[in-house]
Amino acid sequence: MSTGRHWREECGVVGIAAVEGASELASLALHALQHRGQESAGITVADGHRLLTHKRMGLVADVFDEGTTRALSGNWAIGHVRYSTAGGSNLLNAQPLQVASHRGTISLAHNGNLVNAHELRREMELQGSIFSTTSDTEVILHLLARHSGAQVEDALLEVLPRVKGAYSLVALTRDRLIAVRDPYGFRPLCLGRYRDSYVVASESCAFDIIGARYLRDIAPGEMVVLGDGELSSRQLPIKARERRCVFEHVYFSRPDSIVFGQHVESARRRSGEILGREAPADADLVCAVPDSSNTAALGYSRVTGIPFELALIRNHYVGRTFISPAQKVRDMSVRIKFNPVADVVAGRRVVMIDDSIVRGTTMRKLVKLMRAAGAAEVHLRIASPPVTNPCYYGIDTPVRNELIAASHSVDEIRTYLRVDSLAYLSLAGLREAAGDQDNHCDACFTGNYPVSFAEEPGRDAIERSAGVRIPVKALPADGEE
Repeated sequence: MSTGRHWREECGVVGIAAVEGASELASLALHALQHRGQESAGITVADGHRLLTHKRMGLVADVFDEGTTRALSGNWAIGHVRYSTAGGSNLLNAQPLQVASHRGTISLAHNGNLVNAHELRREMELQGSIFSTTSDTEVILHLLARHSGAQVEDALLEVLPRVKGAYSLVALTRDRLIAVRDPYGFRPLCLGRYRDSYVVASESCAFDIIGARYLRDIAPGEMVVLGDGELSSRQLPIKARERRCVFEHVYFSRPDSIVFGQHVESARRRSGEILGREAPADADLVCAVPDSSNTAALGYSRVTGIPFELALIRNHYVGRTFISPAQKVRDMSVRIKFNPVADVVAGRRVVMIDDSIVRGTTMRKLVKLMRAAGAAEVHLRIASPPVTNPCYYGIDTPVRNELIAASHSVDEIRTYLRVDSLAYLSLAGLREAAGDQDNHCDACFTGNYPVSFAEEPGRDAIERSAGVRIPVKALPADGEE
């Protein structure tokens, strides 16, 4: 379950094909993708004869020191950083997942979420399959193991039509790397060139750190097979309308990345500019809730002419923090992460820009901190529409009745947050900022899910498909998270 100010960022994957020192490159690339998952990290390498996997709970820097990385010898590698969107947070579920089958050893890393994994798993368990994890990724491996085809890529083309939902996959055999994206293209996956070979990653920032060059996105429904300096492309036998996750541009991806063929920084700046046109404010300064809102705040400032100031500072060195239940400072969890610059905000009318509101509890505390620092007025602007529905395509979100905008009006939220004004970016504005009108998944704002939930486990989805009214939850108290 997601807690705090934001949703959890799903996962990140990387693949290195036929390059000397592949594990070191994969480790560097995972550092660039660390924002996509901080629960666990793992790398599988292949040397033409065997596969070797190393993975642990924790950050990339904690899992892969110099000695560990060098011990992973081989010219092929795939890597993964993880947040748990399906299955628990433990080492068994850390990826890549490596198994032996009749066609040899294969390792698989997955960004996304399969909405029918529960049904497929139950079907295979009744037929005698034994699962060792609770991850939906293992379902794909079992389907592969059951397929009689000699080549992994042929088997994937046959079995992937059975799974529904979001998947950007990298698979490794002893001498081939395979990358494939679901037909809807929910999650990003891009192709790059490194010297005379190829690399793949969730975001192009992973290429920058290793000196690779971004070539293009792997297309929705495309399978890319990478050999020794060679590339072949095949298409899954499924047709679907492209549905890229719009939240990649709002929050998840790094601003220095190219995602879905577009520069993330440009999309976020446009969202702030459009927000400034839609919802200007009579104020003295604009500030961002760092860091994902920085670029949107700059765009808002440019259009409105209100000066941008660094009025809220984020502590980047906060790990797990344990506060005694006897702690008397109610807002300590927020104070550890954020601190207003009193000299900047005192006596001034402040516009705070954030990318989204999930539960609203942390934002309420941030507003309280700004007022305590002397802000005369606090106006809140959100660079996305109200989040009214959870995501089932690879993002760890609260259930619907925990999303504040699912059951409360903008004015009710404004009252709860204790801000002088509140405005969200319109859906049309977000679509304009993201660069198109029709190719994104915006189910978290609209409830229009591209993939049916008839097979999706989870009370929220079942109640919605059955027409059951989800009870409205009261606004949380100050101390709740």
